[in-house]
Amino acid sequence: MPFPEPLPDPGTDTLRRYVMAMPRPKTGRYLELLHGNFVRLPAEERAQFLQALGLDSRSVTDAELEFMLQPNWRSRITAAWMIGLDRREQFRGRIGDLLLASELTYAGQGYCVALALLGTTEDAALLTTYLDHYLRRPECRYDQPWALGALLHLDGALGTKHAAGFLEPDGLWSQWANDRNTPPERLRQHIGEVCALADEYAQHGAPPGHP
Repeated sequence: MPFPEPLPDPGTDTLRRYVMAMPRPKTGRYLELLHGNFVRLPAEERAQFLQALGLDSRSVTDAELEFMLQPNWRSRITAAWMIGLDRREQFRGRIGDLLLASELTYAGQGYCVALALLGTTEDAALLTTYLDHYLRRPECRYDQPWALGALLHLDGALGTKHAAGFLEPDGLWSQWANDRNTPPERLRQHIGEVCALADEYAQHGAPPGHP
């Protein structure tokens, strides 16, 4: 009697479909999300990338997202972007816990973007908690710039001043950054740019004149 063919691993299929999915050969979706690299793609490729990301963000299940938040930074950064784009507010606490834990390199970028996209005072509070904790630890060069940029972005959107205390002269940001990091306004602009582009294409499709 022939042995039955093994069933496909649903976890492997999830990673292949959502994390590695990419119209460009030999690259993964996660590499274009890393640092917001998709901003530098040619316009047509960027539109295709973000539209596909938007479609997957709406179709991925909560169970698949939860699985993606487990294995490694590549799947975590991808899951976080998808959570933010589809406004999966039920993951807010999970994202906040993962951000504060800071377990994996690069994944925190995705958590900060997710909170910026969710866009409420609750998300600002999670970013504030992270910054208050990790700006007091100059030996930890983690995702503080992304968190500050996201918090400044939310302050602008919400009309709040959560980041102001960190940016006082001789405050926690200047002590942590020690003049070695990108100015806060540039950080805010970068978060604003990647969030705006992703929302424009992923949520509403390409604007007129684009594929």
